[in-house]
Amino acid sequence: MPETVVDVASYHRRVDVARFGDRVATGVRDVVKGAEAVEALGTQGFWAVVMTFEGDLTAARFAEVRSEDPGPAPGWTALDGFWRTSLGGDAYRSAVAEIRERIAAGTVYQANLCRVLEHDLDDDADLDGLDAVLRRGNPAPYASRIRVDAAHLDVVSASPERFLTRAGERLVSSPIKGTATTAERMLPKDYAENVMIVDLVRNDLSRVCEEGTVDVEALCAVEPHPGLVHLVSTVAGRLRGGVGWGDILDATFPPGSVTGAPKSSALTTIHDLEPVPRGPYCGAVGWVDADRDEAELAVGIRTFWAERTATGRRVLRFGTGAGITWGSDPAAEWAETELKAARLIGLTGSGGARPGSPPGERRSAPGPSRPAEPPRRPPPVAVADRRRR
Repeated sequence: MPETVVDVASYHRRVDVARFGDRVATGVRDVVKGAEAVEALGTQGFWAVVMTFEGDLTAARFAEVRSEDPGPAPGWTALDGFWRTSLGGDAYRSAVAEIRERIAAGTVYQANLCRVLEHDLDDDADLDGLDAVLRRGNPAPYASRIRVDAAHLDVVSASPERFLTRAGERLVSSPIKGTATTAERMLPKDYAENVMIVDLVRNDLSRVCEEGTVDVEALCAVEPHPGLVHLVSTVAGRLRGGVGWGDILDATFPPGSVTGAPKSSALTTIHDLEPVPRGPYCGAVGWVDADRDEAELAVGIRTFWAERTATGRRVLRFGTGAGITWGSDPAAEWAETELKAARLIGLTGSGGARPGSPPGERRSAPGPSRPAEPPRRPPPVAVADRRRR
């Protein structure tokens, strides 16, 4: 009898799911947003969390959490390589020069400058397929897949960076600053940038941790990832009694590694120079187990998300950026954004295309110099103020 060949992907069906490593949550019970979501994280249950860089928090409580292999996934249709970018090469390099002028004037010491890439996406494209591609081609310590239709969440992350983990009263953050193809290619600027952000994170954690407990457990450790290496530091502390998630997020969000220092000045610089909101990119993606006082939130980098534009087009978005200091070279910073994006963009099926270079510069993708429809970001305000809106 001839062997029967079964296409396991044909058994896949779209369901709401939150997947973190081998931890899979299914059966959405509640979806809450804003201040209500912050309060819910301290109640009960297992919550999947997505918080945009602009401070919009969405939390979904799941009924069942188990450990299992991801199982069959649908196929992923390769994208055609046409990515639009919110900042083209010339605009990006000009913005780097502007940040250096602000540093010289003493208004900011370091600022992260980011751009958002955008690709049209078919209505029937299932990001479960992209999640499977990323798990095979770019395994990451904080990889996740969150889809909750009622919350309009459709996110796949291959984040290498821990924003916050919580185990009881222990709170840990591991900022990444410094990126190169090899450890030998790290520059003095990379180490200086890392130390600067470590100081910022220490200050953030000290606002919610007991005095004398905040400690730098690792400084500028070289950590390999697919296609590049990072400098990673680890800062930890013990939470004060009575501190809740609202206090923690007010003290630490947005993550210092993707803003700059001082954080308030860096946020103003980002608002002035970046033409579109970052969305989940550079925000927080992860889970909170309110029953066990445990959590794992990644910085939303190396992250794709699908959403609708104002005119109803479905698009896939991805962000990339670099930390700018006085020692930054504009051309090198632009190249760093391409290095960070190249592997992930390549795994979408865009071939060897450079991620979002406009025509005439190491071209990958013709198209407008920015995503066509995202609105201008609101003025920067404190996270707590955003939740009160």
